[in-house]
Formats: sequence, C-alpha cells, structure tokens
Amino acid sequence: MDMQFFDNNGETPQPRDKVNIEALNITPYPDRFRVFIEVKVTPFRERPNLLLVARNSDGNIAAELNIIATMHANMEFTMHLRGNADPAGDYELTAELFYETRKPPQDKTVQAFTIPEVEDVPDNE
Repeated sequence: MDMQFFDNNGETPQPRDKVNIEALNITPYPDRFRVFIEVKVTPFRERPNLLLVARNSDGNIAAELNIIATMHANMEFTMHLRGNADPAGDYELTAELFYETRKPPQDKTVQAFTIPEVEDVPDNE
C-alpha cells in the first residue's frame, strides 16, 4: 500500500530555514473599507507565524493581523481598514514570516496598494 502524507503536487515541505513568503496579493473590496489578501508561503515542515500590517500614506496603522502557527501554505484573509471615514488613498502592506522572534523576521515583503476614490453617483431626481 502506498501512503502519502502531503499533496502530491511536486512541492515537498521544507525545513524552516527554507520557508519564505512566495506571493502576496491584495485586492480592495468594492466597499473600499476591506481588502482581500492572499498569502502563499513555501510548503513547510514546521508551522510559521505571520504578521500583516497595513499602513496609510501617513504611516499610521490602518489594520493588523497576526497568524500564529498557520497550518496552510496558501492563505486568504479579509482585513478591515480602520481610522478614516473615507479610506481612499495609498497604503502599504508589510508581511513578515517568523518562528520564535520577528527581530529580525525570517522573511519580509512589502507591497503597495490603493483604495480608489468613491465614484460620483448621479442623483436620481
């Protein structure tokens, strides 16, 4: 009998020193107050931690998410942007992957994204 302990997709779980953030995708929701985040990390043997922090153009934290000992190499999250009545503007999302400590993190990636201005909707008079 042949037993498989992980998906046979050609991606073998790696030791912690070879685990990195492979992809970070950010998509604003139409309501402009939430963003959909996809994070892909190297398949792993030991479960890593992640810290995601979104900052506005002034450098203030608009959202923060801690993922402790994730079980998945492919993750999806929704972040809620806080602190502004109108969230339109430029943001930066920092993702850090770490094990015991994040000083320094094992891997870090930063990606910019923009929340668009609200579209003018004509009044129905």
